[in-house]
Amino acid sequence: MGNNYDIILIGLVAVFLILRLRSVLGKRTGNERPPARDPFTPPAPPTASPRVGDAPPQAGQSGNDNVVPLPSANASRPSASATGPGGIRATVLPTAATGVAAIRAADPTFEPMGFCAGARSAFTTIVEAFAKGDIGALRPLLDGPTYASFEAAIRGRTERQEKAETTLIGFEASDIAAAAMQGSNALVTVRFVSEQINVVRNVEGQIIDGNPNEVQKVVDLWTFRRDTTSTDPNWVLTKTESEG
Repeated sequence: MGNNYDIILIGLVAVFLILRLRSVLGKRTGNERPPARDPFTPPAPPTASPRVGDAPPQAGQSGNDNVVPLPSANASRPSASATGPGGIRATVLPTAATGVAAIRAADPTFEPMGFCAGARSAFTTIVEAFAKGDIGALRPLLDGPTYASFEAAIRGRTERQEKAETTLIGFEASDIAAAAMQGSNALVTVRFVSEQINVVRNVEGQIIDGNPNEVQKVVDLWTFRRDTTSTDPNWVLTKTESEG
């Protein structure tokens, strides 16, 4: 008999607990609030309602596309500024804008940013060849007077038994600073900003100029020329200057 009372008592307790939980937790009615958002999941972008006067969206467009598309500035002319590999700035400076337009009128294939990339390559080749005294590599890249000047400098260095060492670390910028047409010849001046290590040693290997542990910022103005009526696409260096 005592066991029966125990069973009845346990059953009453269980029923009481079920009713208590039901009153605390409640039951799903379909009106519950959604669970809190996971803080590690970014919220979905809001969807704005269309405003009065908005054109209906076209296929492939969102309903809130209120931006009026403008004609691309690159459709008919090259970019005036760009960043090359490694963050190298390449810009057509205002002083060169009119000349660049004249060159493009004579040679529609002229593209300033592509030219700057080629000029950097030529700069690297010429600087390294000059340091090594490699006149064979210099010859096709320079016009007659410029080649004669470079060759004389190399010859003088050889006579003094000096050795030049140049390490080109990299470029900060290669901006078109000036441009013009002279007859059928296109002239473009590039302002190179580079980082270099320059050392000159004597015959005993002793340093007589420069510091192998010092990186210098060097600013050069180099002018290149090309005959726009020629089928030869190559440019030649005609003038070099140092700035500052």
